[in-house]
Amino acid sequence: MGTIYYGGSDTPIHIEDRALAHLKVVIATKLRRDETFTLSWTHPDDQPRGRSTIWLHPAIPLRFVFDDPEPTELSREWIEELANSANSSGGVALVAEHFDTGPVPIVSDAAADGAGVISGDGGVNLGNVEVDHLEIDKLSVENISRGEGQIES
Repeated sequence: MGTIYYGGSDTPIHIEDRALAHLKVVIATKLRRDETFTLSWTHPDDQPRGRSTIWLHPAIPLRFVFDDPEPTELSREWIEELANSANSSGGVALVAEHFDTGPVPIVSDAAADGAGVISGDGGVNLGNVEVDHLEIDKLSVENISRGEGQIES
């Protein structure tokens, strides 16, 4: 778990190391350009429910501390998504990273019809499917397709 120390606040902001590494790139880029903006995030599970927002300004001291001594490999797509939100009127919104998983093998011993669709009883036998969107935070899957057909999730 990484930490942001902002301004004279004694209250550290805890953010997972990988997310913090990506945020650091976006924040440093904006502050280097003398741009001011907000940063918003939902509170981690170990804190009271809710969300917070801070106003970031180049003149206010900022420090990033990472638990992992090795730098993480960065995702260009996640940085671009965070940077796009930074350029909006709502400021940077810390969102979960999305992964392009490619074909995902899905096999079930439940009965499915021969076309490879989900039957009414929940049985599935799809082989490999393409996943257009995978969100780790909630583990939701959208727009699953196989061949010419579309399977609603």
